[in-house]
Amino acid sequence: MNRSSILLVILTFVLSCSAYAQQEETYDYFSANRTMIRNGVQAVLMCNGLFTGHRTLEQVFAQELAYLTPPRFDGPVGTVDGGEYAIDRDRKAVAIGGPTTGTIIRAAFREGIGCVVMAPDQTFDDIDSLPQLDLPYPAMDPATTPWPNGDLVQEKPLPGNIDASALQAASDWAFDRDTPEQDTLSLMVVYKGDIIHERYADGVDMTTRTRTWSTAKSIAVTLMGMLVDQGRMDLDAALGLEWEPALENPQNDPRNTITLRNVLNMSSGLYPIDSFGLEYANGSGLSYWAGASSINGARNRGLVREPGTFWDYENYDTLLAVYAMKQALGSDKVYQEFPRRALLDKIGMRNTLISADRFHDFILSSQVYTNARDLARFGLLYQQNGTWNGKRLISEDWIEFVRTPAPATKDRGNFYGGQWWLVPDDRTDVPKDAYSTAGNRGQYVIVVPTHDLVIVRRGLDYGKQGFNNWDLTREVLKAFGPDQAISQLAN
Repeated sequence: MNRSSILLVILTFVLSCSAYAQQEETYDYFSANRTMIRNGVQAVLMCNGLFTGHRTLEQVFAQELAYLTPPRFDGPVGTVDGGEYAIDRDRKAVAIGGPTTGTIIRAAFREGIGCVVMAPDQTFDDIDSLPQLDLPYPAMDPATTPWPNGDLVQEKPLPGNIDASALQAASDWAFDRDTPEQDTLSLMVVYKGDIIHERYADGVDMTTRTRTWSTAKSIAVTLMGMLVDQGRMDLDAALGLEWEPALENPQNDPRNTITLRNVLNMSSGLYPIDSFGLEYANGSGLSYWAGASSINGARNRGLVREPGTFWDYENYDTLLAVYAMKQALGSDKVYQEFPRRALLDKIGMRNTLISADRFHDFILSSQVYTNARDLARFGLLYQQNGTWNGKRLISEDWIEFVRTPAPATKDRGNFYGGQWWLVPDDRTDVPKDAYSTAGNRGQYVIVVPTHDLVIVRRGLDYGKQGFNNWDLTREVLKAFGPDQAISQLAN
């Protein structure tokens, strides 16, 4: 074959590969999944809205279910006046779907957990098989116990270095949005341990529980830090899990190299399944909203990159770490009680429910229901450098880890640490030492160590969303005066 013939063969091959690469499929092969998950999202949000947050049906449709509107979904099933859904108030359960709107998905409230989503083949008759947590709360009355352990807040004058009008302006900035899809429910500002500003939208008060979404990840990493501090988990050791599908020689599985650090840095190297258009079609969506096991799905991804080299935000990375935590704790009972005993009860987070799948595995990547004050307590634990009532709950080393940029973000702005978000390199208007939780629909706990400050914003944003936590931090810091705020930006 002469040179011209060889070049023609190569050109033909390249063109055929290019044509193959450009093929586009217009049919959505995940459409059935998307419909099922849409019904599951409504089931979980409606059930928790009614029975965990004690909201009215009108509030649930107006706010919780606004999340189901286009372009994300084609709208909720039914209206306040009815539709293809059922509410069983005696059993604290809901069912969404039917002949017109697709697969029926049910969710039921369970004591100590919140609403648990059921598999499509389960009915209300299966509710008693769902997990619950029967664990008494510590013997104290929050109403008569001073803040932060309780809810009794002593009236104090605003500190002299705080500008009251500027603080109110920051609050107005958070609540009075030009974009109606940014729906602020509550705002708290805690300075040196004291609540200096607390505000709620109409229909919301300090008892109202809403979903944290991915702010839950920062709670999860706190629990894991406690175990690392105790030597029961190792940040740089392999997760030590049994992967799915099981290989003939599991000791040779390349996923065995993935460490706890890798998954907490969102850099596992595993195949992405919660992004690239599959967020509400597959992956963790099936365990969040359709009753699938969160553990089985998390372990069933192949390795496509070297662990630690590529940042990809995946709920399943967090859930792998949660499963490793379960393995470290050794028994189901200890695992199921651990969040309450190790953290929540110790810092007064009595309004917080750590939700789980139907197998009682915690969905600590997203599904926690709580109120603004409990999240302020959580932020205050970090602002106090890991101590509470004079006792250390998490080490300074662990706090340093969660605040250290994930190596895979170095060339992208150093915006993420260990299940906490960091001030990106291109932000120069807020202190560099600030760090924040972040959850869908605008759930933020922002810690600013240089100012002894915690800011909590809760929202039920929908549609385009876009409420920015660092912009909020900037606005609140204006209340500290230009000299104090600007002088500490470089710290």
